[in-house]
Amino acid sequence: MPECRYSRTTLVYILPLVLLIGSLFVGRYQTPVSAVVDESMKAFSSLIFGTPASVSTQHTVLFNVRLPRILAALLVGAALSTAGASFQGIFRNPLVSPYILGVGAGAGFGACLAILLWDNYLLIQLMSFAFGLLAMFFAISMGKASKGTGTLVFVLSGIIVSSIFTALTSLVKYVADPYDELPAIVFWLMGSLATVRYGDLLYIVLPMFVGALVLFLLRWRINIMSLGDEEAKALGMNVEKMRLVIIVCATLLTSAAVSISGVIGWVGLVVPHISRMIVGPNYSRLLPMSMVIGASFLLLVDDLSRTIAATEIPLGILTSLVGAPLFAYLIRRGRMGWN
Repeated sequence: MPECRYSRTTLVYILPLVLLIGSLFVGRYQTPVSAVVDESMKAFSSLIFGTPASVSTQHTVLFNVRLPRILAALLVGAALSTAGASFQGIFRNPLVSPYILGVGAGAGFGACLAILLWDNYLLIQLMSFAFGLLAMFFAISMGKASKGTGTLVFVLSGIIVSSIFTALTSLVKYVADPYDELPAIVFWLMGSLATVRYGDLLYIVLPMFVGALVLFLLRWRINIMSLGDEEAKALGMNVEKMRLVIIVCATLLTSAAVSISGVIGWVGLVVPHISRMIVGPNYSRLLPMSMVIGASFLLLVDDLSRTIAATEIPLGILTSLVGAPLFAYLIRRGRMGWN
C-alpha cells in the first residue's frame, strides 16, 4: 500500500508537464505531432545556438499564442490553490477561499476602474494587483481596530471589504458605456487567459515566487496554526505575527493571479480538499500537492474553454460548473475536514 501511494503521488507531480505538452496540440488550429516536434526543435535551436527563429504560422500559434496561455494557466492555478490551502489552514475552516479577505472584489474593482478610465491592458493588470492588496490591508486594519480576537474578526472584515468593493464595481458598471466598456468589464470579471502574452507573465512571476516560497518555507508552521491559537501559543509561536505573514503572502499570490486572469472561483476552494484526499492534512506535503493539482486543474479547464464551443467560454463559468458538483461530492463523501 505505501508503494502504491507513493507511485500515485509521483504520477500527480508529473501531471502538469504531461498536460503542458498535450495542451500544445489543443486548439482550433490543427497542429500535427510532427509539426509540434519540428517547431519545438527549431525553437530550442534558436534559444541555445542562436539560429534564426522560425516565422511560420505554426510557430506563431504554438509559441506566441498557446504556450504563454498554458504557462499562465499553470501559474494561476498553482497560486490560487496554494493561497486557498494556506487560508484554510490558518482560519481552520474548510469553506475558506483565496478571496476570503475581499481580495477578489478589490482586484475586480481595480480592473473595472482601469477599463473605464484608460482601457490599457498593462494598467488593468497593475490596478487589479494594487487594489487586491489594498483590500487585504483594509481587512487587516479593520480586524486589528476591532475589539474582537481570533480569525472570525478577519473573516467578518473580509466580508465587509468585499461588499464595499462589490458595490463600487457595480457603480463602475452602471456608468460604463454599454456598447464598449461594459462588455469588456463583464468579460474580464468572468475570467479569461485569452489575451495573455509573455510580457504579462513577467509582472506576476516575481510576486508569485516570493509568496509561494515564503509559504513553502512556513508550511510546518501552518500545521501548528491549524491546531488553534491556544495550542500554537503554547508551543511558543507568535500567532498574530505569523498569521499576518501568511495572509500577506497568500494575498500576494491571489492578487497576482487575478491581475492577469480575472476572478476565477472554486480553484482555491476545491483543490486543497482533493489534495488532502491524496496526501493527508500535513502541509509539508499538502502545499506542494495543492500547487500541482491546482495548476493541472486550471490548465484542463482552460483547454476546455477554448475547444468545446465555437466561441471561448470564460474560465469562471467552467470552474463553477466543474467545481460546484465536485464540492458537493466531497460533502456527500464526508471528506470536508481540514485535518
